[in-house]
Amino acid sequence: MSITRRSLLIGAALAASPTAQAQQDQSASMPVTTQRNSFKSGGKAIAVETFQAAGSSPRPAVLMLHGADGLGYNTQYRDGARDVAAAGYQVHLVHYLDRTGEKRASFSTLFQNFMPWMGTVQDALAFASEHPGADPRRIGIIGISLGAALGLAVASTDPRVKTLVNYFGPLPQGAIATTSKLPPTLILHGAADPVVPVANAYAVEALLRQQNVPHEIKVYPGQGHGFRGAAEDDATARSLAFLQRHLAGIHASTGSGPLPVDG
Repeated sequence: MSITRRSLLIGAALAASPTAQAQQDQSASMPVTTQRNSFKSGGKAIAVETFQAAGSSPRPAVLMLHGADGLGYNTQYRDGARDVAAAGYQVHLVHYLDRTGEKRASFSTLFQNFMPWMGTVQDALAFASEHPGADPRRIGIIGISLGAALGLAVASTDPRVKTLVNYFGPLPQGAIATTSKLPPTLILHGAADPVVPVANAYAVEALLRQQNVPHEIKVYPGQGHGFRGAAEDDATARSLAFLQRHLAGIHASTGSGPLPVDG
């Protein structure tokens, strides 16, 4: 479960909306800084890289959860985190595999490690909510593949997650309670994905419809586990627009915003 290209959140797609364009213009003179931090989860030190542009006002926070390939060789996750930060968010790239001492997720232990990773994501939410400059009422998750499955599982039971972007993630069977409710969710998937079949995207969509949760789904014909070309650009624009509408658009003082109509 890996991302095959820089298939998310490149700066050029900030032109998708006037608000995003204004954010791009503003951030052009404010370079994104990176700070390496850590927090404890399950008795282990979990590394987290925090990306943000200059500014003092509280801003929405986003957890970025990488795929099973980890962060040892793939720089595209960091590229994506910088681009989201440039759009006005505080982005935390969480090294959740530190919980199990891995550089890459092992498929032989994937299921037994899933619950500890979930616990680490929940601890990362606490870390993000307390981080200087973050608005604890506006926290979202961008999950890629395995990270998207973790995002689904955690967001289904943790009300701190206000928005979820699911990049070609599997529906984690048994990890989502029947009484749970997901936040507004964007589903992005390739119709020809050989790693996580597209049936997962439709299963997540059905769950969101059942829960009457605002959501969007986009399935890209011919695309596999990761997007290329026009599909890549479209996914980027959709992600930034969705975050703007469902996370940045929430009123910081009340935690509420206009009711979305997407379905």
